[in-house]
Amino acid sequence: EPLIPMESSEAEPSESRPEEDGAAPGNCLAKKMEITVSEAEKRTGRNAMNMQETYTAYLIETRAVESQNEGQCSPVDSLWRRYSEFELLRNYLLVTYPHIVVPPLPEKRADFVWHKLSADNMDPDFVERRRIGLENFLLRVASHPVLCQDKIFYSFLTQEGGWKEMVNETGFQLKADSRLKALNATFRVKNPDKRFTELKHYSDELQSVISHLLRVRARVADRLYGVYKVHGNYGRVFSEWSAIEKEMGDGLQSAGHHMDVYAASIDDILEEEEHYADQLKEYLFYAEALRAVCRKHELMQYDLEMAAQDLTSKKQQCEELATGTMRTFSLKGMTSKLFGQETPEQREAKIKILEEQIQEGEEQLKSKNLEGRDFVKSAWADIERFKEQKNRDLKEALISYAVMQISMCKKGIQVWTNAKECFSKM
Repeated sequence: EPLIPMESSEAEPSESRPEEDGAAPGNCLAKKMEITVSEAEKRTGRNAMNMQETYTAYLIETRAVESQNEGQCSPVDSLWRRYSEFELLRNYLLVTYPHIVVPPLPEKRADFVWHKLSADNMDPDFVERRRIGLENFLLRVASHPVLCQDKIFYSFLTQEGGWKEMVNETGFQLKADSRLKALNATFRVKNPDKRFTELKHYSDELQSVISHLLRVRARVADRLYGVYKVHGNYGRVFSEWSAIEKEMGDGLQSAGHHMDVYAASIDDILEEEEHYADQLKEYLFYAEALRAVCRKHELMQYDLEMAAQDLTSKKQQCEELATGTMRTFSLKGMTSKLFGQETPEQREAKIKILEEQIQEGEEQLKSKNLEGRDFVKSAWADIERFKEQKNRDLKEALISYAVMQISMCKKGIQVWTNAKECFSKM
């Protein structure tokens, strides 16, 4: 039986929406439960090797929304989680839902930092930004039409003790595909789906573009910090000058004060900017989540092609045994010529075994085809959902960043307008 492609490359992406693949947005956990990562705490403990380590724990607080709507204030449930537990949750989701673009976690260590920003993962500012990122991750999962229904995720939010054991009992690690196997499939798959190939290429390009954008932003932040702080020298010089002037003294002193305020304002500005940089970083990591879906598709396609190849080979062997002709060179063929043919009974027994294997192989191929088509349909529904989310989020982040730059420039104009007034009064 010829190989049935998993999905025609020319076929249009499925029009099904994420709602068809699970819960409707109105039924999402995010609509039923308030989820916050309210604080971070530095702790010291012993690791698996019985060595002392310092780590950060994060307080997750949840509150049911229904009782609030009825005018009652529902109690807040809270528990502490380490970053490694967030990683375990995400790895579980990646393996369990391979057709979904699983939301990424914030970075473990600071990247794309400018000189004033600490790369230490225990730095309070970094920990605070990571706290916001972890809350964003939980809200992303809780808002996803499929992931929000997962029992392990719900337990992560509500059950502190025994959660790790519960995850490990699912046996998800055994289902995880090895990197070597995925790499092998990438290079050996013969009929890759054009759409997934293009999507993989797009995710590479997206990651490259956002990396460049973050590097440029870090360089600009460095220069801007220096320019603003140098304005503090104006303040010092005007203050020194005012001491030797009588009529001009007050005006120079006031202008110097405005320059000092301007120089000090850059700290808050760049702290706010870091928030927009983190929004871009989320999509830097989302690119890898997109690639994970593409890799899974390649693996499934490769398995399908191998199953089809194996079936064709068995059918050929069966035909050769039945007709007594060898279409291809084989060691068995040479052996039978040298040492005599098999008896009819031996041949019949081999044919029977092969026929059983062929029937089993045909059922497997049919099953893999159906599994592949279901994967493509579900994956494209989620990819379409992700694209809409990405376009909306990045547009909003870029507009907000532009508005912030405009506001910064207006503050600069105001400082120099105030300085001009001070000079005019002299």
